[in-house]
Amino acid sequence: MAPQHLNRDPMIDARFRIELPGRLWIAEVSTAVPTATFRLLSGLTTGDRAVELGEVVADDPAAVEERIETHRNVESYQRLEATDDRVLARYETSDTGLYEFARRVGVPPEFPVVVTNGWYEFDVTGTQAEFETLRDTLEESPLSYELLSVVHTDEDEDILTGRQREFLNAALREGYFDVPRECTLDELAAGLDADKSTLSRTLRRGQARVLQWYLTGPQRAGQPDRR
Repeated sequence: MAPQHLNRDPMIDARFRIELPGRLWIAEVSTAVPTATFRLLSGLTTGDRAVELGEVVADDPAAVEERIETHRNVESYQRLEATDDRVLARYETSDTGLYEFARRVGVPPEFPVVVTNGWYEFDVTGTQAEFETLRDTLEESPLSYELLSVVHTDEDEDILTGRQREFLNAALREGYFDVPRECTLDELAAGLDADKSTLSRTLRRGQARVLQWYLTGPQRAGQPDRR
């Protein structure tokens, strides 16, 4: 039987900035140290706990680290790396509000999630319907939010922006995706004369677009493979 064409909604890439509930540990710590930047690099829930990998960039990261480690909602804390202005750690917390919110709206935020002074920023990729559900949920919430950017991707458009294509091609060429890696993110950023955080975010979003297109794109709908 010939594959049937799939009627798919246009995909939307959006970036939000949302006020954190004051009861969360990250809200308390980030408002206590408003100049620090917190990056949640990855996380997963195990029952009523969340295990997370997080980074703090601050003038005195050790002082911020102490606030995190001693917070009543942080169950365990393990430092992995530290420099004069940065600390990377793995920890377990009883605060699972971010994950509960993601499950409720059906559009999980993409890592890294960035937190500063009681607000967090995150990217989402989803259909128009999923985007509208997220917007409706935020409108009904008592917490303030800002829509920082939104990009609509029609089915017939190139799935990558020019910058995403440039960075992904460079990453492939330099061996960033090889196992083991032949190039670090710092080296790739230096070669492209790009900001490291911008490069990381652009690579991640480009990879998400390619994966989304590959899993649900034209070759899955019986159309020619555009790769």
